[in-house]
Amino acid sequence: MKSFLLCYITDRRQLRAVPLAAVIRETLRAGVDMVQIREKDLATRELIALVEEAVSASRELGRGDARVVVNDRLDVALAADAEGVHLGAHSMPVHVVRRVAPPPFVLGASCHSLGEAIAAESGGADYLVLGPVFETPSKLGYGPPLGLERLRNVTSRIRIPVLALGGITVERVRPCLEAGASGIAGIRIFQDCESVQERGLELRAQC
Repeated sequence: MKSFLLCYITDRRQLRAVPLAAVIRETLRAGVDMVQIREKDLATRELIALVEEAVSASRELGRGDARVVVNDRLDVALAADAEGVHLGAHSMPVHVVRRVAPPPFVLGASCHSLGEAIAAESGGADYLVLGPVFETPSKLGYGPPLGLERLRNVTSRIRIPVLALGGITVERVRPCLEAGASGIAGIRIFQDCESVQERGLELRAQC
């Protein structure tokens, strides 16, 4: 994987008038390295169609280096020819998915502590998303933010890429990288901006 990774996590419910498929295409065009399709309430057929559209957009744009991963649904990721799956706290264990996922299938995991991060890495995860690093409304259920020191503690013990999640702004990217993160992941940082292209340039300028 690249040394600085940008991961867009989708949430169509936070979008106004723009279709999610169009936003995914724009983030890919802007140079995002990974799109995590996280639409838990979509019916299986609708989810497959959305993932297929995202995969098609990535290939049409010549983004062979980009990865489309599906949150939790290994079956959908395989059916839609996505590059990987992202596992949450209540998903199948990482080591179980690693045994059945065909190479070079990308396997990510959400973690909220050092112990979870170590378990995910030992289970065969290719990357981790750690958060919430900063306070954010969408992650209040996970307790207080971890902060930069806990992020640094995890990255110092983990060899695979760790992406910082939660309350990430352009100004907070560099401190996360200085704490050892390999990149950032987020929803609003990509959806709540005037231009995804300009946002991508702003984020890349922080490394």
